[in-house]
Amino acid sequence: MIITDTHTHLYSEKFDIDRDEMIQRAINVGVSRFFIPAIDSSYIQKMYTLETNYPENMFLMMGLHPTYVKDNYLEELQIVEQELASRKFVAIGEIGIDLYWDKTHLKEQQIAFRRQIQLAKHYKLPIVIHCRDAFDEIFEILETEKAEDLFGIFHCFSGTHEQAVQAISYNMKLGIGGVLTFKNGKIDQFINQIDLKHIVLETDSPYMAPIPFRGKRNESSNIVTVVNKLAELCRVSPEEIAKQTTENSKAIFGI
Repeated sequence: MIITDTHTHLYSEKFDIDRDEMIQRAINVGVSRFFIPAIDSSYIQKMYTLETNYPENMFLMMGLHPTYVKDNYLEELQIVEQELASRKFVAIGEIGIDLYWDKTHLKEQQIAFRRQIQLAKHYKLPIVIHCRDAFDEIFEILETEKAEDLFGIFHCFSGTHEQAVQAISYNMKLGIGGVLTFKNGKIDQFINQIDLKHIVLETDSPYMAPIPFRGKRNESSNIVTVVNKLAELCRVSPEEIAKQTTENSKAIFGI
């Protein structure tokens, strides 16, 4: 059974003490494909090191995370553009809008999101969207930028059924992770109404650990809990979930 973690921050400092052991735990339970989102320029070298150490397993994205959009965001976007011009990446991500922590840089987040969508179109790459307390703002930009060649993943989807349908209408898969297991997550109430062809799996590790690990450091091996929960809700086998979501990830990332 091949499982794909479409979103994991394996370069996080939280893994510095046992990164290789943690990755091996994931590989041992069938997770052989790890897609690594960018945050800002300070993590680029650590991403490259991961790729060097695990060339068959690690696939890198490039982008500027919305919560890292600060006063120097134009400089950061320039670095994103330089990296994209220098080598291949599998996606532009993670990008988007986050109004949970701070609304100060909303305008800059909107500019950065739109510019990176345009970069994705230029390089014919998918986008991986970070959205927190910002569905309306995200959909507003997607509405104006929508095109047949714009597609990707709505990472860590935690919206309503209506918002899920709208995200899918913009050629986005839903990134489903630990939220599926939360008692107040709510997506468990309608996920079986979404065709599996629209779903990919993720951990967002070291964040968003599923129950029964909630509150602890998340890691990619915990994706098995999400596989089993989705299988239960959709009334199919875990093997079918792993197979379909991995095929979906290949359709998005082309690898």
